[in-house]
Amino acid sequence: MNVKIWTVCISLLATPLCAQGFAGLGTEAQGFAMPERPALFSFPTDHGPHPDYRIEWWYLTATLTGADGTDYGVQWTLFRSAIAPGDSQGWDTSQLWMGHAGLTTPDAHFSAERLARGGIGQAGARPDPFAAWIDDWAMTSTAAAGADALDALTVTARGPDFAYDLALAATGPLIFHGDGGYSVKSDQGQASYYYSQPFYNVTGTLDLPDGAIAVTGQAWLDREWSSQPLSDQQDGWDWVSLHFDNGARLMGFTLRGSGGGAYSSATWISPDGTVQSYPDGALTMTPLAQTEVAGRTVPTEWRIELPDRGLDVTTTPLNPQSWMDVSVSYWEGPIRMQGTHPGRGYLEMTGYD
Repeated sequence: MNVKIWTVCISLLATPLCAQGFAGLGTEAQGFAMPERPALFSFPTDHGPHPDYRIEWWYLTATLTGADGTDYGVQWTLFRSAIAPGDSQGWDTSQLWMGHAGLTTPDAHFSAERLARGGIGQAGARPDPFAAWIDDWAMTSTAAAGADALDALTVTARGPDFAYDLALAATGPLIFHGDGGYSVKSDQGQASYYYSQPFYNVTGTLDLPDGAIAVTGQAWLDREWSSQPLSDQQDGWDWVSLHFDNGARLMGFTLRGSGGGAYSSATWISPDGTVQSYPDGALTMTPLAQTEVAGRTVPTEWRIELPDRGLDVTTTPLNPQSWMDVSVSYWEGPIRMQGTHPGRGYLEMTGYD
């Protein structure tokens, strides 16, 4: 590792995101901008970065199937983290970037990470024409003129033993979580700006050690930014994005408190894009089975209930060993649901150190 890259890694690991793990997102954020009500969005500008906020991400997950019926999962994430508000060009920038890529099969889970400092072109994001990138990993708009920039994307990444090249086409609108995109995360009122594009159809190719595989499926893109999205009493979260066979969708999470208890939130998305947000307590996620993963005990099967929608499903992972072996490690992988609303989705679990 050369001196410049080593400096980037040390600087990135000094940020709240890395040095203190995900719990560091509950530390004070003096000087940074904070989300406010009402959430007012402007596109395409808000598809790009927000350097006055401390943390931000472009987060894609995809449930995919090969021609032989084998299931796969793909993750592509770009994180922006700031050591101070604002931005400048060159090596003195306060903006730091981290990319995560994952590919899950029934028998293996691959992960890779890229680290970069902003301001020199190695990593970044722009709203128009939309693109987000780190090194040769890229998420790029291919939307038609006049359409939303996220309506069509190409997404590429590679690691030592895998690569993927996907094309995404949206069939529904952007979805705004919480109070019109203002997503509360705790009883103390910590919040983020949060919206998604959950309506992607996907085609593409996975490159695995045994060769290339053509796949089709569905994908979900999350956009979120804040400066202190957790309280200092929250240790991590369990998050799901679910595509049901009847065309409905659900985003849900529980944020675990260090003293026990959890704060929950959910967004129900009807097939036509109609949204209903649910406050703390409406959604319950109950662990059913645990797995030893990377030296940790992690809950990998769940019961998810949203009584207002008659939802009562159990989830099983495609691969229980879907551990992202990166600077801030976590579990992330595709799941299937059985019960009142069968379907497929993604599960993310952080803070299981």
